[in-house]
Amino acid sequence: MHTWIGLSVALLVVASLPYWLPTTILTLRARIFTRINGEEGIAIPGKLVDAAHFKQVYSHPAANGRSRGAALSDLFWYWLSPGPEMHQEHIENGARYEEVERTTRRILGISRKAAEELTTRCVSRVLNNQDVKKAKLVRLRDLVMPAWAEFYYELVFGMPCPTVARDLIVGNANDVVTALKCCSLRNMEKRERLTNFLIGKLQASEVSHVLPEGLSIRERALYLQGAFFNTAVVQMSEAMVHLLMAIAQHTEVQATLASNLEDDRYLDHVIAETFRVYPLFGISHRIATADIPVNDGAIIPKNSVLCFNHAEFHRASFHDPDRFDPDRWERLSSHNENYIPFGVAANRPCPASGLAPVTMGAAAREMLKRFALFSSASHIRSIPNRGPCLLISRRSNYHPNLRGARLFLLRLRDRWEDVWRSVVQLVLGTYMVWDARRQKLCQHYFEAQQPADSSSLPSVDGRESVAARCPHSFSPHVR
Repeated sequence: MHTWIGLSVALLVVASLPYWLPTTILTLRARIFTRINGEEGIAIPGKLVDAAHFKQVYSHPAANGRSRGAALSDLFWYWLSPGPEMHQEHIENGARYEEVERTTRRILGISRKAAEELTTRCVSRVLNNQDVKKAKLVRLRDLVMPAWAEFYYELVFGMPCPTVARDLIVGNANDVVTALKCCSLRNMEKRERLTNFLIGKLQASEVSHVLPEGLSIRERALYLQGAFFNTAVVQMSEAMVHLLMAIAQHTEVQATLASNLEDDRYLDHVIAETFRVYPLFGISHRIATADIPVNDGAIIPKNSVLCFNHAEFHRASFHDPDRFDPDRWERLSSHNENYIPFGVAANRPCPASGLAPVTMGAAAREMLKRFALFSSASHIRSIPNRGPCLLISRRSNYHPNLRGARLFLLRLRDRWEDVWRSVVQLVLGTYMVWDARRQKLCQHYFEAQQPADSSSLPSVDGRESVAARCPHSFSPHVR
């Protein structure tokens, strides 16, 4: 009797794991990260700065420090290696940043028509390799990342992307984003292979754009790798996963889109709502280079680390913020709401803010021409499951009962994957936070740049970290 009771209890505990273990481990991760790194940072929105003053602080001229003086920067530099000092987002203000920024905008400055045509070609090539006669279960990030690799290769080099280059780019981008989500350790050899490939292309004068003259060949390669083959490929792949997952899980939205794929207005609303609910940035951090006045006499002191929580800001001014509702944008203006998917104009907005929605729309239309999409998997902002989705060919008559059965199994698989993945994230995330703290890539870089008598400059060692007051910043793709 006691044996049967014990066995029943054990089975119930095992069966319940997907419902409590991932959340418990997530809490434990935050505590461990705090233990390793201490406390640092002003959470915005938070006690000192509410959502109503978010843009005011974000746009302030003194909210312009990028990496120097924040312990959090060591972690981001660790994840973005090699060459984080050449990553456009982390270059400090000055002549070098201005030259790099102008170059990026020039490369991205293609017409809407050219962008749509290039996107359609790249997405079509990738989808043509998918053998979907009736239905196929895919990971959306794995599906779309090669298309964005080809897109940005052709944008940079002015020629179609060969298979060897696409594989190098995808390998690099996948390694970066998987490490960011703490689902694997960094593979620096894989990343360096892309760096060496880009160096070879530069030495052969095969880049179709003029690059910053003040940079060495290796620095130019690291700039291209960071801006286009890390950030652009990763962020566009993540954005498309969110868009396609939202479409797959809201049948009424998909039906409206599929009924008129040329309705740019509705598709734009779907994309806007995707960015609102699933912003690509979790936490962005800045360092205050001077005191910043807020309101009611409150002052953010110089050298403070500011942690801007984009997801919380996006929730603050909307009715029923958790509901995915593209129609809300019929009556709302993005300029009047708590909505900054690409940052703000006064503080380094994303240079692809005009290009990204256009190319996302073209990619979504190409997908919806070919497939109906369905997913029962978890859809959270960090999307660590890479977007499991069932593609059903629009030419097939796939039985609804078969679809229902596959979606049930998909949901079951996704819940159990979340169990083991949370354990992996705990172990690997803890190691990487410790290793980044040990290596101090950002701190050592700036120490090597400053004169020997510059003892007044802020030191990362003189600060604690951001985990407790801004816990999710340690993993911008938490969970």
